[in-house]
Amino acid sequence: MDPIAPYRFALPESLIARHPPRERDGGRLLVLGPPREHRRIEDLPALLQPGDLLVVNDTRVMRARVFARRATGGRVEALLLGPGPGPIEALLRPGRKLRAGEVLSVEGGGALTLLARTEGGRWQVRCDPEPLDLMERSGHVPLPPYLNRDDEPDDRARYQTVFATEPGAVAAPTAGLHLSEALLGRLAERGVGLARVTLHVGPGTFQPLRPEDLAAGRLHEERYRVPPETAEAVARTNAAGGRVIAVGTTACRTLESAVGADGALAVGWASTDLFIQEGHGFRCVDGLLTNFHLPGSSLIVLVCAMGGRDAVLDAYRDAIERHYRFYSYGDAMLLL
Repeated sequence: MDPIAPYRFALPESLIARHPPRERDGGRLLVLGPPREHRRIEDLPALLQPGDLLVVNDTRVMRARVFARRATGGRVEALLLGPGPGPIEALLRPGRKLRAGEVLSVEGGGALTLLARTEGGRWQVRCDPEPLDLMERSGHVPLPPYLNRDDEPDDRARYQTVFATEPGAVAAPTAGLHLSEALLGRLAERGVGLARVTLHVGPGTFQPLRPEDLAAGRLHEERYRVPPETAEAVARTNAAGGRVIAVGTTACRTLESAVGADGALAVGWASTDLFIQEGHGFRCVDGLLTNFHLPGSSLIVLVCAMGGRDAVLDAYRDAIERHYRFYSYGDAMLLL
């Protein structure tokens, strides 16, 4: 039996949100109760309590997709995987004929020097100018492949949260895309706190989930950081009886990776390969704001771990019947 089969479902192509809603906080919100409610993102302040704490991921999506030419004229697409400075890793395609020492001319200005192949089919490359400068000059927003379109000028702002400050991601922490400055202001007036973590979302987020991943209980590794002020805010919230609400699966993964046996968060930078699946005992996160995810993905497995598989998949069926919008630019779900 395929262990991923219970997490698969049929999704009509028409429900994939190709573009963001007109307003950041203009989407729909399915609240997984009980009772189950159909609300709006703008209702979030009324659904949370004074003393609750929202934890967001402040990673910033790099314009990591660049196009370049070999000396022979062949076109190469590169996904740059780090902000630098100095040599970084990249995914290059087509990559079979590439050789170390080649210099690729980047469309829009700049160059990539291929230094060596690394693990997983990646390359170590040197960017001229430095990676972030090159991406700002010539890069494209690395939209998820399921959007099936090229990036547009509007994506530079909308595929980025309003609190994104730390460059390093190749995909957005999409639950955070719903939070506008105005909504954050209303949440603060309600007495809901806000704290930040950083997890740089890597290309592993798009890798298909394999049965061996479920068996091993481990996923692709990602770097994260917990600031001291966030650890203190979580401790204060717990002491006062408030709830810690992760905004997105990446914030959830960060908090559950950093929490110790005593319930305190370890501060600073670290790496995690944590795979949150059914049976996981949540030690830090009391609730989750998250988008609607791909069938059979590690993300829907995480959501089922928090909300219960039957309840979550039944809510997904309800969302499909009611024509909710799915994936990165789609609607959201709140689990408490």
